[in-house]
Amino acid sequence: MARILSSSHGLNRDRFTGIDWLLFVGIGLIWGSSFVLIEVGLEALEPGLLTWIRVSSGAVVLWLVPRARVRIDREDQPRVWLLSFVWVAIPFTFFPVAQQWITSATTGMLNGITPLTATAVTAVLLRHRPRPLQLTGLALGLAGAFLISYPSMGEGASQTRGVLLILAASLLYGVAISIATPLQQRYGSLPVMARMLGLATIWTAPFGILGFDGSAWEPGPTAAVVALGVVHTGIAYLVMGNLIRRVGASRGSFAIYLIPAVAVVLGVSLLGEDVAPVALLGVALVIGGAVLASRADH
Repeated sequence: MARILSSSHGLNRDRFTGIDWLLFVGIGLIWGSSFVLIEVGLEALEPGLLTWIRVSSGAVVLWLVPRARVRIDREDQPRVWLLSFVWVAIPFTFFPVAQQWITSATTGMLNGITPLTATAVTAVLLRHRPRPLQLTGLALGLAGAFLISYPSMGEGASQTRGVLLILAASLLYGVAISIATPLQQRYGSLPVMARMLGLATIWTAPFGILGFDGSAWEPGPTAAVVALGVVHTGIAYLVMGNLIRRVGASRGSFAIYLIPAVAVVLGVSLLGEDVAPVALLGVALVIGGAVLASRADH
């Protein structure tokens, strides 16, 4: 258990390089737009089927790459199994269920707590506290996410259930990001992510089968979910894995702070969702927090 629940520093503990920034911004844009695709997919597909299509298509993409077949030692396989639950199967099931009750923009805002959980878990596992600039960035980002999501919270029992599911998913993301770092540094991102998605395809299959009843295979929503799996899961996990390997779990997870800004812009422009004026201040705080959080780790 001690081996499974451990973390490590990233390869680059100085300021972000150009590649680091490219990965950082890229994952924010990809995952920030994923909530819109979930919203579109829910127009025709049940949440369980949506999740299974997303996970399985993402797994296929990664397993098509030869480097994904690098062998992982037996002693590290329990960590991969754990990651398949906490980073994929459970949170990916929570998101579409929650978005039946809350908007894509609200979901993106609430997902902003992931850096907080990742930083806390990593600090415990490595027995160190984040540096002042990172703490400041964390506080700003968390405050921004709160300001953006606050108007949508407390509107009823259904909205509350949706909020709680997203908070739980974000907590699991923080744990997963922290314990994935050593594996990705040892084997590379691709083998870890491919196995993780492959196992999660099995875990989510029962819920997916139940989702066939009540789903309609309409072209638009189905294409949105396939894109969600291929680009926003398969390719996105490869990008995020490389970022964590390079800069560490805490700083890598701060890319999540870009997600609220992207989710708000797309939710308003594409889906016509309402966002309170205070959300604009929240977006500014989120971006400012991400910049501060990327500063040197020592």
